[in-house]
Amino acid sequence: MSFSLAHLVHKPEIPSTNPPVLILLHGVGSNEQDLMGLAPELDPRFLIVSARAPITLGPGSFAWFHVQFAPTGFLINPAEAEESRKKVLQFVDEVVREYKADPKQVYLMGFSQGCIISLYAALTEPEKFAGVVGMSGRLLPDAVPNLASPDRLKHLQIIVVHGTEDQVIPIEYGRAIRDQLTPLPIKFGYKEYRMAHHVSQASMADISAWLKDRLDGK
Repeated sequence: MSFSLAHLVHKPEIPSTNPPVLILLHGVGSNEQDLMGLAPELDPRFLIVSARAPITLGPGSFAWFHVQFAPTGFLINPAEAEESRKKVLQFVDEVVREYKADPKQVYLMGFSQGCIISLYAALTEPEKFAGVVGMSGRLLPDAVPNLASPDRLKHLQIIVVHGTEDQVIPIEYGRAIRDQLTPLPIKFGYKEYRMAHHVSQASMADISAWLKDRLDGK
């Protein structure tokens, strides 16, 4: 079949009939190969699917939406962000169907702009997801007024990690996610690390443990 998004697949090292699936969403200017390098650090029960963002910036360089870094903050194309949100939701259905993944064990893990889209998708259509790992991102302004109702959100589990030395998306944005999501009826965790705009060994260890605990039902 034709998928909505180009992607790479890492099959579960511990096979099962309907494996849990972890869908990876990369940051702006990167591609589907980037986060796939984290696969050895992740639970071997996962079917890992790394998606390529739909907007081409250049050779091997893609984005979920165009963004400019202005002195007053981020200037984005909200229509592109909304289109990418819809593509991710459609892609989730395609992955579950074509790879026979467990529809009740779908997780998103996004870095930077991939984190932004992961949170946007899950908070607006929480029924599709068991959980989200958000790394070094922020909440889009459009995400908050379009949140799903509390009854729809209550099963959702989210962990957000951010670096205190991040110069691309400063720590204030991570703390804003914390402040906006903490009151919601979701199972929410937040951790800061002394790191820049990247994934550190410490943050990855905590993420991997968090995902393992979800699969173990903890």
